[in-house]
Amino acid sequence: MASRGPRGHRVWLWRWRPNPLKRRADRIEAWVVLGMWTLAVLVGVPAGTAVNRSIEDALARERATWRPLVGRLAERAPGPPTEGGAASRADQVWARATWTAADGSARSGQLRVPAGSPAGTPVTVWTDPEGGQVTRPMTPSQARVRAGLLGGAAGLAAAVVPLAAGRALRTRLERHRIDRWDTEWSRFGPLWGRTTG
Repeated sequence: MASRGPRGHRVWLWRWRPNPLKRRADRIEAWVVLGMWTLAVLVGVPAGTAVNRSIEDALARERATWRPLVGRLAERAPGPPTEGGAASRADQVWARATWTAADGSARSGQLRVPAGSPAGTPVTVWTDPEGGQVTRPMTPSQARVRAGLLGGAAGLAAAVVPLAAGRALRTRLERHRIDRWDTEWSRFGPLWGRTTG
């Protein structure tokens, strides 16, 4: 950590430089600062990496096991039919669809489909290995982004613990240092008003 010197230039590693005015509390604080940042890195990086890897692996398993099936609308989708055939996300509505799972069992569920689609319209249904309805799995790039964001958040959350503990210890050291200054000031402060003669 840098501090400003007398002329405004930065003094790097000022906590570690020899100085006759440095007290024991200053040396302890220097070690606390070094320790809290070291622990923050040693805790935060592995935690973030582990969460990132775990999420990427889970999303890769979803991509490998979730499959699209062709289902059919069981009822006419509510609303007027969309013109031009291409419906935007705003023009889609929920409607019930049915499909046959890989084990041959009949399944049904709600899907978003273009408004006004007639009953019997083929629709794509994403299913898990048991035939239950799931959402479309993320692409590898989407999975990397999500895993990176969640891994970064987990790493930061884990790093906050040693940083907060170090900050609490530094606050306690500062309070102790101020109490010592008050004690010394009460001893030597009155002597400043006396003159020698």
